Amino acid sequence: MPAPVARDTLELMLGHLGLVFEVEETEQAGRTVLNIRTRDPARIVGRDGETLDDLQYLLNRILNRTDETAPGVIIDVEGHRKREKLDFIGRVRQHADEVRHTGRPYRLPAMNSYDRRLVHQAFADDPNVATESEEGSARLKHITLVPRAPRADIATES
Repeated sequence: MPAPVARDTLELMLGHLGLVFEVEETEQAGRTVLNIRTRDPARIVGRDGETLDDLQYLLNRILNRTDETAPGVIIDVEGHRKREKLDFIGRVRQHADEVRHTGRPYRLPAMNSYDRRLVHQAFADDPNVATESEEGSARLKHITLVPRAPRADIATES
């Protein structure tokens, strides 16, 4: 799906909501990012980013109706997702420290696929903590941080 179609569709959606806005289009890791600039970002972000997540989900569903292979589009408002991403990963790292110290798994709250991907990527190379994702078709799923078993070759060197 060409990015202009995604941008035009988002602008149409926001226009129907009566918002005054400007949409900037960039590319990040091969995905189109549409950043909304507005005087009232809280109205689009909503509580805990739920409105923004719902808007992104709806836009991607609309785009996938005409092209099922269309890559997902990320919607951001005034850099909200970037700030939230840093805060989110920081909180998850605190829980990972608990897992390292206690040796007990920690189940994170249910999250969308984007956030789950961030968590899995953050701990892909961590020698002490691994991530396990729950199975199922639900949109929001839990990830459990678990202690990574020591590798046999490292344990025998001691």
